[in-house]
Amino acid sequence: MSVVPGSEEDVRRDLAARVEKLLSSYPPSSTERREFLRARFDAGLAWVHFPEGLGGLGLARGLQQYVEQLLAEAGAPDNEPRKIGIGLGMAAPTILAFGTEEQKQRFLRPLWTGEEVWCQLFSEPGAGSDLAALATRAVRDGSGSDGSRSDAGWVVNGQKVWTSSAHKARRAILVARTDPDAPKHAGMTYFLADMTDPGVEVRPLRQITGEAEFNEVFLTDVRIPDSDRLGEVGEGWKVANATLMNERVAIGGQAAPRESGMIGKVASTWRSRPDVRTPELHDRLMAGWVEAEVFRLTGTRLRQKLAVGAPGPEGSAMKLTFARLAQQLSGLELEMLGEDGLRYSDWTMTRPEEVDFTGRDAGYRYLRAKGNSIEGGTSEILRNIVAERVLGLPTEPRVDKDLPWKDIPR
Repeated sequence: MSVVPGSEEDVRRDLAARVEKLLSSYPPSSTERREFLRARFDAGLAWVHFPEGLGGLGLARGLQQYVEQLLAEAGAPDNEPRKIGIGLGMAAPTILAFGTEEQKQRFLRPLWTGEEVWCQLFSEPGAGSDLAALATRAVRDGSGSDGSRSDAGWVVNGQKVWTSSAHKARRAILVARTDPDAPKHAGMTYFLADMTDPGVEVRPLRQITGEAEFNEVFLTDVRIPDSDRLGEVGEGWKVANATLMNERVAIGGQAAPRESGMIGKVASTWRSRPDVRTPELHDRLMAGWVEAEVFRLTGTRLRQKLAVGAPGPEGSAMKLTFARLAQQLSGLELEMLGEDGLRYSDWTMTRPEEVDFTGRDAGYRYLRAKGNSIEGGTSEILRNIVAERVLGLPTEPRVDKDLPWKDIPR
């Protein structure tokens, strides 16, 4: 049943009634977690700005926070967004924007409930900052059901790297080269891959934190049906850009209370350790606190803009600032702690279930922050995006832009 149009107060009352009906039909205290999440999706309370039938009600994005508050007050379970962030923040909005109706119905519900974890197969050893240089190949395989090649499947071969959650993912968003004769930005196609295919091999990449949060993924004759292609053949760059814009907002534009994240950790260290306080460190802490607060408020403005449109290049500025602040503040915390900051709690090789930018001790935070300026787009690339697409500055010369991919030296 659709939400009755009216004032925001009317819509909120309608949402409150829907939440109450969900809670009475599926009491959180006696309902299995996954069953409750499925029911919440079916009630349109997963992400209210999505269309009806796809976990939403077609409402303003900003009303989601109201729904979350009501459910949290009732003790309802969440869908562990830190564990399925790639699916929620990247795969879902891309599938919604470019997917067929069948793809939306097939993938969005298990994605939101966490029954299918997603990973991102974009970067490669020779195509990190320059994603359009990727070399993983996807070629048509045989004939389709009508005897032609129009609906034939694809065979994919190549290597991907820096893949978070690949060791526990069921599905993947994948960009591969389908036309080596076209310029590099024009010859790519976007797919929804099955990580359980026998041709998928996942190997851990151990980081300077000691854990293997990332992976490298080898694809050998991986078969993907054409029904799992997202967007048109050759439009992979366009679809991938939508994914990347959503990723940068997901990393840099999260809703957060004052003094949360890295600044909260550093401020807590300052308050608990009077022996480390100096006027110079105090000045730097206050400057960092102001920057963090400006960043938080700018994120609020960005989310308000998203309530009426798709992510734009402004999200790149948020992610760029997030990385800079995380590295600056974690370094300041180590300086505060002196010798204590050099201690590191655990070098044990682990494969974490979720990404945690601020967890564990100060040493972990300092080391983990080094990756913030790489993941989700390097800071150098993001500066180019902000300069060209936000500030309107001239683009950098790109001598290989119109060359066939196969003719570009590698």
